Amino acid sequence: MLSLRSSSPFDLFDRLEQQLSQQLHTAERVPAAEVHETPEAYELLLELPGVDKAAIDVKATDRSLVISAERRSHRQQPAEPEGSTEAKAPLLSEFRYGTWSRSFRFPQAIDRDQLRASYRDGVLTVTAPKANKVTSVTVQVDG
Repeated sequence: MLSLRSSSPFDLFDRLEQQLSQQLHTAERVPAAEVHETPEAYELLLELPGVDKAAIDVKATDRSLVISAERRSHRQQPAEPEGSTEAKAPLLSEFRYGTWSRSFRFPQAIDRDQLRASYRDGVLTVTAPKANKVTSVTVQVDG
């Protein structure tokens, strides 16, 4: 049996607006990244406008980087008048605050001891040199 669903064009616009709004809110929580590879190293750039350098954490394993940060509000609220218990909220705020974490896995091992990170003009640059040596283990066979 064929059933037809009746809807107005306005319903379609409402659904489209909800989907776009949802995508905007989730997409802006994770910073944009660029990864470059040279014969010697991997270079990772992340856009982190408004993030304090002290709030950035970079950790490395043999083949991956985990970068996390927190964007805090730097606005100082004016002193509240005596007897007032309400916090003043902005009339409009499109800023995104909060914490996030991203991980990047590389095809080749990295040299964790030579890892470098710098933060300038809202861009974090992490340089991860490729490991030059491959460790191997010889196992004694008993029996």
